[in-house]
Amino acid sequence: MRAFAPGSVTAVFAPGETSDQSKGASVAIADGVIADVTPADGRDADEPAVTVEGDPTDFEPVELALRKLDVTARADLTAEVPIGRGFGASGAATLATAIAANAEFGLGHSREELVAVAHRAEVEAGTGLGDVFVQNRGGLVVGDGGEPRSFERDAPIEYVSFGPIATEEALADDDLMATIAREGTAALDALPDDPSLADLTGEAWAFAEAIDLPTDEVREAVEAVESAGGTASMAMVGETVFAVGVEGVLPNRTEVCPDGAELR
Repeated sequence: MRAFAPGSVTAVFAPGETSDQSKGASVAIADGVIADVTPADGRDADEPAVTVEGDPTDFEPVELALRKLDVTARADLTAEVPIGRGFGASGAATLATAIAANAEFGLGHSREELVAVAHRAEVEAGTGLGDVFVQNRGGLVVGDGGEPRSFERDAPIEYVSFGPIATEEALADDDLMATIAREGTAALDALPDDPSLADLTGEAWAFAEAIDLPTDEVREAVEAVESAGGTASMAMVGETVFAVGVEGVLPNRTEVCPDGAELR
């Protein structure tokens, strides 16, 4: 059984005392991850097995989700976005796997239960705090996992990625996370009630600079977008720049995914 989950670009986030109290502003994008889940057999019969583009790999949140669902399965992942570069690929892979496994094995879980399984697996693995809530809904999502606000948006998004930033390391840095909590809350509070993607991206860049994450390459890409009349910022967490209001400035172009994860 196959399922797709959109990637997501987190523009701003603020960790809470618990993972369910974390909040942010993110956009689901049309490029995502497809999970093809089948029953495990042979050497894979005792443990979940995961491949990415056909290559066996350790993918902890996906493996945790399968264990939480109490199935021994093989999950073959096809990623349309770079993994580990701020596109929520681990969340998309985990959510798509949970949805596909539920259908493949006739588990009968509700959508809400599957999202909760994927979220807990991400948090336990240290690979994300709330990506799956965005990937479940689609569009522009602002708030926390409890009652986020969703907005339909259709502006094209351009992006470029220079490399990964280890999410696990960032989430484990107490001083950095304290700064992110303070600055992220301020950025989210500054958003208008009905934010455009340009509104969000502008606040996101102020947030990225306040927490001192942008590299020289990121700054140069943002300056190129601004020189062309657009707005750009840095994806959380990756050495990745996303932009709105330009055409042909950054090498990759996608769009907002209006719908959430689904069976394929």
